[in-house]
Amino acid sequence: MSKILFFQTVHSTPRIHPRIVTSILSKPLIIPSVSKCYSPIFPFHSISLPALKHHFHSPSFSFPSSFPTRAFDDSSSSIETQNEKEEKVGEQSEIEEYPSGEMEYEKISGWKSFVVKLKMLIAFPWQRVRKGSVLTMKLRGQISDQLKSRFSSGLSLPQICENFVKAAYDPRISGVYLHIEPLNCGWGKVEEIRRHILNFKKSGKFIIAYTPACGEKEFYLACACEEIYAPPSAYFSLYGLTVQASFLGGVLEKIGIEPQVERIGKYKSAGDQLTRKSMSEENCEMLTSLLDNIYGNWLDVVSSSKGKKREDVEHFINEGVYEVEKLKEEGFITNIHYDDEVISMLKERLGVQKDKKLSMVDYKKYSKVRKWTLGLTGGKDLIAVIRATGSISRVRSPLSTPSSGIVAEQIIEKIRSVRESKRYKAVIIRIDSPGGDALASDLMWREIKLLAASKPVIASMGDVAASGGYYMAMAAQTIVAENLTLTGSIGVVTGKFNLGKLYEKIGFNKEVISRGRYAELLAAEQRPFRPDEAELFEKSAQNAYKQFRDKAAFSRSMPVEKMEEVAQGRVWAGKDAASRGLVDAIGGLSQAIAIAKHKIKIPQDRPVTLVELSRPSPTLPEVLSGIGSSIVGVDRTVKELLQDLTFSDGVQARMDGIMFQRLEGFPNATPLISLIKDYLSSL
Repeated sequence: MSKILFFQTVHSTPRIHPRIVTSILSKPLIIPSVSKCYSPIFPFHSISLPALKHHFHSPSFSFPSSFPTRAFDDSSSSIETQNEKEEKVGEQSEIEEYPSGEMEYEKISGWKSFVVKLKMLIAFPWQRVRKGSVLTMKLRGQISDQLKSRFSSGLSLPQICENFVKAAYDPRISGVYLHIEPLNCGWGKVEEIRRHILNFKKSGKFIIAYTPACGEKEFYLACACEEIYAPPSAYFSLYGLTVQASFLGGVLEKIGIEPQVERIGKYKSAGDQLTRKSMSEENCEMLTSLLDNIYGNWLDVVSSSKGKKREDVEHFINEGVYEVEKLKEEGFITNIHYDDEVISMLKERLGVQKDKKLSMVDYKKYSKVRKWTLGLTGGKDLIAVIRATGSISRVRSPLSTPSSGIVAEQIIEKIRSVRESKRYKAVIIRIDSPGGDALASDLMWREIKLLAASKPVIASMGDVAASGGYYMAMAAQTIVAENLTLTGSIGVVTGKFNLGKLYEKIGFNKEVISRGRYAELLAAEQRPFRPDEAELFEKSAQNAYKQFRDKAAFSRSMPVEKMEEVAQGRVWAGKDAASRGLVDAIGGLSQAIAIAKHKIKIPQDRPVTLVELSRPSPTLPEVLSGIGSSIVGVDRTVKELLQDLTFSDGVQARMDGIMFQRLEGFPNATPLISLIKDYLSSL
């Protein structure tokens, strides 16, 4: 049976809210990370027929052979009963102030400066940089929240941020020249990069932006730089922001597919894409709120950066901005120059002769420079960093790449090793995930909870930490999110496809012989639910939602009734989540580190050593992927092939994701799936 189940997710001064004192939460707190959902800004993609056809191939679309709603159960004696939790509601609230983690630049001088120069002399050739060099970084395309191995291509957020820190202290670096082009990442990562640009400026070195193609997100970053340049033919599209929703209800009706969806929570919108022909009022309310948050924040930041009134910036945008000359006249960019002209200007600024070449070091080479060389070594106190990025699955395919998502069994192994080790004083779990397998999320929640009982655990959210991503984060003692992190999405939707009319159209017939009242529940996609089957589906979804909601209430020391108000499948922006008790503080990884120091009672100015436990290894599939990208351009093909060889099953706890069951390899699969694919291909 084609069963679908949706589990929807949708400066640096921290927001503080009261926390109810409980014995279980006297230990470290977790922060959900918001990794990019399937759209970098909004909690869903627009869905097209080709996308629907792709869903039948997607490894994340799989059907369970049973209802694993027990993934949300917790029979452990360490979990308090509902009565115990209600008794704690009346206890005195406590307000905890969190350090901001804001960078304070201190120039290296004296003996330390001499040691740094000596280290530079003995550094390996590939780690050497000429004095007076300009660091150049091209920010465009996808930006991963994971560390990259030497075989990986693309940008890594941790390495971008580390390069800014190193460049600030590196006496060989005179300044930074940023090429900012269209970005394919969420606003959480953009906030983190912008924060590091502002921190770099404290060093007194210059930082210049060059924007040949610029939208709102790119301009948001560029505004943090001292100067902005663009070529005369630059593409500027500062028209405002939109959110779009596509609906397949009418299309599926015409081809004979009837989605039978059970929604729990009025903001559950994942199933709407299949069942509705227009946006629901609740979904419109939620998306409007998210859009207002993002657009309002953009106007505030841009107006503040450019020294203009918010209403003036909004009026300028509403006039339709596309002429580079107009941007210069209004003071939004510094000047109009080609790249070579900007480089000539930098040569003049740095006193380089016109016939000499400007010494420049790019992102990839500078990433090889060790912090040790610059005297930026950590202290004796170790803080473990576990990165969880991507869709959540329970087990890993033999051919999946290290960056293919969150594999619960691997994360659990890391968590247990940290819990058993006495080396680490605290743990930061960096989450950037829209969710995935609910059982996997619950297993990780349990392990994080046990870890938080032994040492401080801080959850730091990226672009999105919703549904299964938030499930992980809520086990931590403290949760830190960016202003525009997408989080929450505590809810569930379940359903199946009735393909009876489609079968009739294409002349296909299926007959089932069964024993047991509900034996055909997952096998008979050729007919709709019987009334008793529909009732079982509804009860199953209600139970899954109740378990998720109650665990969220317990983890956040919040009455169930109050959690119900902020749950119901609603996706929140980080700052709204903080005001409703779902998040503890607003900031990035640096604030998570500061909070970890606070928890283990060490001074904020004492350096600590971050131990990355999720550094990707250069596996053969990743090597092949890199070779394909650089030699024959088949990087994407190889990755899709590797992904297509894997699939997950079980209840999905995913933000606005539509989880189809992958019928190939499923016990009740039929050859009809190929016919459906062919039929959809012909449309």
